[in-house]
Amino acid sequence: MSTEGQVCYTFEAAIEKAVEMEREGFRNYLGAIRKVKDKHAIGILKEAALDELQHKHMLEKALVEGFVEGEEGMAKPVPTMNLYYVLRVEELQADAGVREALAYAIHLEKGAIDFYQKMAQGCAGAPMAELFDHLLNDETRHLQALEDLYEKHFLDEM
Repeated sequence: MSTEGQVCYTFEAAIEKAVEMEREGFRNYLGAIRKVKDKHAIGILKEAALDELQHKHMLEKALVEGFVEGEEGMAKPVPTMNLYYVLRVEELQADAGVREALAYAIHLEKGAIDFYQKMAQGCAGAPMAELFDHLLNDETRHLQALEDLYEKHFLDEM
């Protein structure tokens, strides 16, 4: 399977692909939590990991039910500052602090946004498109929250 271009899958294949993406995001956060020592950085990473689990659960429920029911997602994506353009993508080290944890999380959330944009576009009109739109909008909310934290604590230094 590929997410290149505008491709839509069967309901199950699309949902399974999204579950795998959320699982991978959770594993990335979990690996970072186990590596980093700074308690504030760990708090940021834990919150992001729990968001990934919530999305994964929502997707798995859709797999069990065979449909997406009653998603009351945000109507549209939240505008973001696109800080991923200026922040380097780096693997977190044990001595990473809040700045590095936020940059790491911002890049992971951007990856999720890209994924859900492709899935929502590829599945436009299909039963799961609304779920992907909801998850896309939720991921933009996560990204905005991370960028707001980064701005509050570090942008005056740039």
